[in-house]
Amino acid sequence: MPDASKKGARLLLRWYDERRRDLPWRKTDDPYGIWVSEVMLQQTRVETVVPYYEAFLARFPSIESLAAADVGEVLASWSGLGYYRRARQLHRAAQEAASSGGLPTSSAELRKLPGIGPYTAAAVASIAFGEVVPVLDGNVERLLCRRLALAEDAKRSDVRRRLEDAAAKLLDPERPGDSNQALMELGATVCVPRRPRCGSCPLARGCRGRTDPERYPAPRRRREVERLDWTVALVERRGRALFFRRPEGIGLMPGLWELPNAEGTDDLVEEALSDTYGGGWRLGEQVARVRHGVTFRSITLFVRRAVYVAGSPVEGRDAAWLRPEDRPRYGISSMFEKVFRAVGVTHPGL
Repeated sequence: MPDASKKGARLLLRWYDERRRDLPWRKTDDPYGIWVSEVMLQQTRVETVVPYYEAFLARFPSIESLAAADVGEVLASWSGLGYYRRARQLHRAAQEAASSGGLPTSSAELRKLPGIGPYTAAAVASIAFGEVVPVLDGNVERLLCRRLALAEDAKRSDVRRRLEDAAAKLLDPERPGDSNQALMELGATVCVPRRPRCGSCPLARGCRGRTDPERYPAPRRRREVERLDWTVALVERRGRALFFRRPEGIGLMPGLWELPNAEGTDDLVEEALSDTYGGGWRLGEQVARVRHGVTFRSITLFVRRAVYVAGSPVEGRDAAWLRPEDRPRYGISSMFEKVFRAVGVTHPGL
């Protein structure tokens, strides 16, 4: 390692040792716990993850316990975190790993498991097993683009190779996991997207983009937001609300429980509810309006009281009358948690 790179790696680790946040997954050397944290942290803020992480490990303390669990139980524990495909892939990967004796110890072997891509594989391999391999998450990409004054798209393969090389030069071979976490921490807390705190950065001296850091990396073209209106039917009986379980084969949120809903707000909604859930529907007064964002979609939910007349069930659409205290045992998306709060019913588990 060149002297300049050694100095950068040393300064980075010194800063990390003094300034890192106190987070639960940094207090364990259990590869399973480290892996769970990395999956939960994908596309989710740290402060949101912490309580879910602790509750998830309390419920599934080992890879074997997760592998033996029913997927519905896993989804229920994930309820509110969003991006439920992560939970399904975590469950499948746990089953594969448990059947072969545990998590692989190299990034190359970890990538063979469901849901583990280059970033997660490198993070787990370096933090849990000491493999000297760099990580590139969004925060690290931004930091390194500024350090190298790269205005190109960080996702381009040639740019990515340059970033990986730059990250590798900042790895301490004796503490690769801490080096990677230090880079991620620096990007998350100092080299932030707007108004980065360059005066607090241990790598400021070697940063080529310091004079105009917000220029780097080049902004990616954002997909236009799709705006949707949905009607949610709230059917209540003796303190219970009617839920339906989404079929396993459906593309969006398979296996999760939801309040009956249909796109649109016009007179055709009742017919659409019958087509989706079976039976007959009569919508009443609106009791709430809720906004929810999912990737490039902005959804407005118009919550209306409804009367449901049971009919022939639609295949794959299990129904249940749930009390508020029942819901922590069911996988329910954050979108419908917002509905619960809007109508004055809260989730006891959150």
